Amino acid sequence: MARPGLAARPAVALLAGLLGMAGPAASEPPAVTPPATAKRALPPVIRSGPEGCHAVALTFDLCPVVKGPGWDAALVDLLRERNVPATFFASGRWNARHDAQVKSLLATPFFEVETHGDRHRHLPRLDVAAQRAEITAPVTVLQKQYGRHATLVRAPFGEFDDRTRAVVVDAGLRLVQWSVVSGDPDPRLSAAGMLRALRASVRDGSIVIFHANGKGKRTREVVEALLTTLPERGLAPRTVRELLEGCDGGRAS
Repeated sequence: MARPGLAARPAVALLAGLLGMAGPAASEPPAVTPPATAKRALPPVIRSGPEGCHAVALTFDLCPVVKGPGWDAALVDLLRERNVPATFFASGRWNARHDAQVKSLLATPFFEVETHGDRHRHLPRLDVAAQRAEITAPVTVLQKQYGRHATLVRAPFGEFDDRTRAVVVDAGLRLVQWSVVSGDPDPRLSAAGMLRALRASVRDGSIVIFHANGKGKRTREVVEALLTTLPERGLAPRTVRELLEGCDGGRAS
């Protein structure tokens, strides 16, 4: 986050100039050191694909759960049966309790598995060191245990600050949020209501957020209906990385 601005010019230097004291030659002005407080340029947070992209990314968060299996098997089976490219943002704690499911997702060639924090903590409440640990821990585990090189991260609860963004850049990751909210964890929303809102919101390049941890009781029903609607509008499902690489179906590197 931004800190106080430029420091004032030292008074002793001003006094030296007024008194004609010796200093650097006119042809060699003193070097100016950029202030340590200068604001760092950070890349934009990814919320959608490029303009004119006739595709959407269906994304599914895998947040840790206190009760239940934490896994929507029927939803994932639907995506597999329909050969639907999808991106799963999995937390480290979820991965630790779902080894078989992680392997199953990684074994599906049109799925991509990315990260969603380690313990699903509120990042802006943490100091930089704690944010770094929360963001990078699941990346390391995916690499060491599963051979998966994750490059994308989604902030838990959708909460982040400039320190988060700097940590993400330093870790060689990209911060991906969303442009369309399905609302699937809300038990008050009907499938018909969610589908109406999605049809009104989804457009070229949209990144849609769902959940695959069992929190969305109607997620499978809504996704199945949406998969019928998308082709009617000339939109094709793609993974997030495919979306960002041009959304023409090219494989991610």
